Amino acid sequence: MKKITKEVLTDAANRLLFTMSDEQYAKLEDEFKILIKQMEKIGEISDLDRYEPMTFPFDCTTTFMREDVPEEPLPREVALKNAGSKQDEQIKLPKVVL
Repeated sequence: MKKITKEVLTDAANRLLFTMSDEQYAKLEDEFKILIKQMEKIGEISDLDRYEPMTFPFDCTTTFMREDVPEEPLPREVALKNAGSKQDEQIKLPKVVL
């Protein structure tokens, strides 16, 4: 396993396009140390590879589903009526990718 260092965390942060303070990096390193200890403890469980990974801790079955009822979409005028910003008959959203 790759050792989690400030350099590794800085590289990951840069790839995700955000920065952190030295204090935040130190806290994150400490949290990773705890996480790695927990993962090592789990790894000590004998015959762990015999068990199927869990995606949810409880058995949950769906015994019913609502009926799919096709409906007409809203008319454009109604959908745009309360939009704060519109452009070319569409709702204009702020840019989220740099």
